[in-house]
Amino acid sequence: MDLTAVTIPEIRQGLLERQVSAEEVVRAHLDRIATRDQEVRAYLSLSPERALEQARKIDRKMAAGQALPPLAGVPVAVKDVILTRGLKTTCASRILENYVAPYNATAVERLEAAGACVLGKTNCDEFAMGSSTENSGFFPTHNPHDLTRVPGGSSGGSGAAVAANLATVALGSDTGGSIRQPAAFCGVVGMMGTYGRVSRYGLVAFASSLDHIGPFGRSVRDVALVLQTIAGRDPMDSTSADVPVADYVAGLDQDVRGLRVGVPKEYLAGLNAEIGDNIQKAIDLFAKLGCKIENISLPHTAYAIGCYYIICTAEASSNLARYDGVRYGYRSRKYSDLRDMYRQTRDQGFGAEVKRRIMLGTYVLSSGYYDAYYLKAQKVRTLIARDFIEAFDDVDVIVTPTSPIPPFKLGEKMDDPLQMYLADIYTVNASLAGIPGISVPCGKTKSEPHLPVGMQIFAKHFDEARLLQVAHAFEKAGGFAIA
Repeated sequence: MDLTAVTIPEIRQGLLERQVSAEEVVRAHLDRIATRDQEVRAYLSLSPERALEQARKIDRKMAAGQALPPLAGVPVAVKDVILTRGLKTTCASRILENYVAPYNATAVERLEAAGACVLGKTNCDEFAMGSSTENSGFFPTHNPHDLTRVPGGSSGGSGAAVAANLATVALGSDTGGSIRQPAAFCGVVGMMGTYGRVSRYGLVAFASSLDHIGPFGRSVRDVALVLQTIAGRDPMDSTSADVPVADYVAGLDQDVRGLRVGVPKEYLAGLNAEIGDNIQKAIDLFAKLGCKIENISLPHTAYAIGCYYIICTAEASSNLARYDGVRYGYRSRKYSDLRDMYRQTRDQGFGAEVKRRIMLGTYVLSSGYYDAYYLKAQKVRTLIARDFIEAFDDVDVIVTPTSPIPPFKLGEKMDDPLQMYLADIYTVNASLAGIPGISVPCGKTKSEPHLPVGMQIFAKHFDEARLLQVAHAFEKAGGFAIA
């Protein structure tokens, strides 16, 4: 049995039946990383001793006849914007190249308490700003399905690690699509819960009103198991919601007959033809499963990209002011005075995309422009959120493409930031509205080299159980391999 290609339930069954040890599962993944990650480059750093020690704890529990925690022996990768005590957390930026986290993010703490084994930290766009993982301050990650193409971003390392069997599951962060888009590009499942469903404590801030932590997996059940573990109120995060967490796994196999599936007309315009064909086949499959297909409208969709890139850059400008060379991180060695030290440190430490977003955000927050840009964007955000709230009066879930295009070539869009931003056109809406979204595989393109296609499903606030139920029904019906 290939221990790197198994699911969470299969790992658990193997442990309970004494067919395999947790240490063997972790070592199998470390061995695969040693060979396969030379070309994929999903990881920025590894923590083999940490993972092996956790695995040995699980094996000692087994030997003593103790009950196993829910994620016992499960190898997990963690995006490098999420703090892990004692390990580097660089945000894929030179400005934090040698920063070692002094504590764990709540999500990491909960995963390890549940028995998961952290293999290492995955590559991403610098400070999670990008849609291709080419903006990493160190190196780009490659798509495991075609090494000449991007894995998506900003959580491209986590998506690629799961797709290439370099981890069973992974954590990413999603601000405007940074879990869902790489999940689509890498042919895996990626989920963003409702804003506040998962604690952001220990997530390095990009845009605080938009940031989420969420899971990647190769099956909906694996994603449900991880979300079950990390979701819930956290006193360390004032924005985490005090809303009960449903038993996501127990609800997976409920019948979807009679559920109303909304298809927004705005998401089908300007779509790559092959992706459009696969999405239509997915909609037809939902109809065969007994769902009621409803055509709906989300009329403010066209304003989402402009709205998102005003709000997120404004918040980034504020959040990244702390990287000044004084408190922690990189400091330039050559400067004439304090002001010059700030300037040199930030110029040398930040990459081009981060600088671009800081400048945009500072501009839209500046005197004379705040009302014209930032305040107006917040009003538009309310209209976008209202579109979804009204739509969910008539439907249970909404189905859309995840990306308007298949994975593109490395370097193809690096010189055209606007085209890169437009790759997020179908994901930013849910982020602005604060609703949960999941991307699931939806077959591949027919033309060579047969690239993954992703389908996105949305549900109303805190209805992650319904979202996972519908996604699981699609998976069971063969939707992941639509042809």
